[in-house]
Amino acid sequence: MLQIAFSPVYRLKLPEGHRFPMLKYELIHEQLLYEGTCTEANFFAPAPVDDRWVLGVHTASYVQALQTLIVPPAMVRRIGFPVTPELIEREWIITQGTIDGTHIARTDGIAMNVAGGTHHAFPDRGEGFCMLNDVGVAAHYLLETSQSRKILVIDLDVHQGNGTAVMFQKEPRVVTFSMHGRDNYPLKKEQSDLDIDFPTGTSDEVYLNTLYNTLPGLIQREQPDFLFYVSGVDILASDRLGKLSVSREGCKERDRFVFEQAQRNNLPIVVSMGGGYSPRLTDIVEAHCNTFRLASDMFF
Repeated sequence: MLQIAFSPVYRLKLPEGHRFPMLKYELIHEQLLYEGTCTEANFFAPAPVDDRWVLGVHTASYVQALQTLIVPPAMVRRIGFPVTPELIEREWIITQGTIDGTHIARTDGIAMNVAGGTHHAFPDRGEGFCMLNDVGVAAHYLLETSQSRKILVIDLDVHQGNGTAVMFQKEPRVVTFSMHGRDNYPLKKEQSDLDIDFPTGTSDEVYLNTLYNTLPGLIQREQPDFLFYVSGVDILASDRLGKLSVSREGCKERDRFVFEQAQRNNLPIVVSMGGGYSPRLTDIVEAHCNTFRLASDMFF
């Protein structure tokens, strides 16, 4: 049975103007239940993550600033949300959801988080709607507890996983792979282990063929024993921030191929949702729900 991290705190209510990016989390949960892809038994509610795992990849001064809500105004602007106790609780719970998923994936092959993919969180700061780097914390957890020898982060959100890239630039046991838009945020890209950037307007054929020609060889070369997948749907042509032109079916095929590679190589995979900013919530929710539908169909 597909197991998915989701907590009532994912439904965080923010002031008008900050609310739109958060609505999809509640709607993904409701849509999967409504259509019968999932029942409530598929969902589990994580507890907050232990600070020791957070402090393995984030600086003590940054963690303290978040927990005490003493965050410089410039950083609050970069994060894009007002920093509140409810938002901090949410970040800690989402991060534990990704850690919990690592245990589930070792048994079931896959686990998913309705949120997460907060790849713009750097060791010492947040930006781009990201405060804690859930994949970074979970990767550190696996290494520190000797549950993994080498990890591959497959980041296919349209925005480069800049925070994750910096976090692991000096850690050879974590390989960071990002396929993203060349002309969008962040304009200053960091150095992942493997970066592929696409020009504005890139559509299905180029995008998917690049993935087909890259991911299998990367897995064979690096020989990871665990995968994290950031499955942002902001690659869609409808996305107002992405600047690529991938169709909903192309986005679904992307997910199918990643899952297929995990299965062929017998690699457990944890999936975090990443971004999605189409003007119509239906486009965002349907594309994200396709990821869950495929996981359910392919693994169970």
